[in-house]
Amino acid sequence: MRKQIIFCKIALAKICGKGKILILKKTIFNIVKFVIYLCIGGFLLWFVYRNYDMKEIKATLGQGINYWWLLLSMVIGLLSHFSRTIRWQMLIEPIEKKTRLSNTFFAVMIGYFANLLIPRMGEISRCGVLSRYENISVSKLIGTVVVERLSDLIMLLFCIALVLGLQFNLVSDFLSENTDFSSFAQLFTSVWTYVILLSIVLALRLLKKWFAKTSPYKKLKGLWAKFSEGFLAVKNIKNKWAFVLHTLFIWLMYFFMIYVSFFAFEFTSHLSLIAGLTTFVLGSLGMVAPVQGGMGPWHFMVIATLQMYGIVENEGAAFALIVWSSVNAMIVLMGLISLIVLPLINREKT
Repeated sequence: MRKQIIFCKIALAKICGKGKILILKKTIFNIVKFVIYLCIGGFLLWFVYRNYDMKEIKATLGQGINYWWLLLSMVIGLLSHFSRTIRWQMLIEPIEKKTRLSNTFFAVMIGYFANLLIPRMGEISRCGVLSRYENISVSKLIGTVVVERLSDLIMLLFCIALVLGLQFNLVSDFLSENTDFSSFAQLFTSVWTYVILLSIVLALRLLKKWFAKTSPYKKLKGLWAKFSEGFLAVKNIKNKWAFVLHTLFIWLMYFFMIYVSFFAFEFTSHLSLIAGLTTFVLGSLGMVAPVQGGMGPWHFMVIATLQMYGIVENEGAAFALIVWSSVNAMIVLMGLISLIVLPLINREKT
């Protein structure tokens, strides 16, 4: 059996060549990852909706949806992505050059699309796409993306603090009533958590001296230098206030994507700006889960948040299902358009 496997590998190598075999393996690996993550996301979505009566949800949706508000939500989402494109350009320019707006925008949209296929793949994908068409080091681009994500993390923490300040009693009651959050919080207060982390740090320190003598370390050191250059690009931005304003605008648009969706449904149209902010922030926490588009966790967080404001479960479930689908439909559409258009506008580089 072993000889047959070796013979098949040799035959395949002669037919396709080593490079094509590596591409084939990588493609198969990505397909397997996509299927696994999709199954996880599908299971979580089923788990969230398993106790809901789908007939009642359909009946709720049959009461009427104003799709113009959902369309406006999609347009607002595109505005946030366009602003993210300009912000990314501002980070790239100090380390290399000013990239073409079209290439950068389509790379960003492909990144969002890739995240729906394989979670957390989008950041690498958009760097790879832009590197191909703008001839910029991928490592440097990843450094700029890390700066972006740190900026977004600061904004998320700010929004969480704002919600806690405005709705502390409501949010604390919500967290205490959901045992899943209590058990998650215990993870950070457990002594064993810190013992494991300390053990990992000590093991890495011991391995560092040995690893520093190997050739992969030298290669990684060179990649780290490029990554650091991209990461430190934030110091050399020409207009730092513009960078801050774009960051604020991106998150303001994220918030309005949720808030304007309230008006698409009669049962949520009366909710306030604070309700929209709370729904947006707690829903964002659900997006942290490593599944496509927060499938499942996002729905759970949004449904639970809407219940705090008097929206019954079936109505909240219908809202979460439609809003999530509309937002991700826009990402899929723009992602596919970007994949088609990018090679056409860069024919000489393709």
